[in-house]
Amino acid sequence: MRFLTYLWIAFGGALGSVGRAWLALVVARLTGPQFPWGTILINIQGSFIIGLFGALTAADGPYPAPADIRAFVMVGICGGFTTFSAFSLQTLELARDGRPLQAAGNVALSVVLCLLAVWLGYTAATLGRRA
Repeated sequence: MRFLTYLWIAFGGALGSVGRAWLALVVARLTGPQFPWGTILINIQGSFIIGLFGALTAADGPYPAPADIRAFVMVGICGGFTTFSAFSLQTLELARDGRPLQAAGNVALSVVLCLLAVWLGYTAATLGRRA
């Protein structure tokens, strides 16, 4: 990778991280801190965005994009925005706090909904190419 690519990734990561912090705070204020709804929402959105953008901008996609732009969005923004490490820690804390059903619910919701979101994003991006 070129040095400029790393700068694009760093800039995207900063934007994604700030977006994650803001959205997590907003959701926690709305739903309370008892369950990590913000993290689940963030991971679903990030999964949708990476699926949509990845399919739209692939070399064989309808809007092929340069590698730096793809790295900026997919590695930088999505990488800074999505929160798998936070998800893992929150799941562990739920389990250690004696709430194994909530821990399992966090895992099930996050995995299933994020896989669904990435599929929806990819499908949305490729619908026009099937006709």
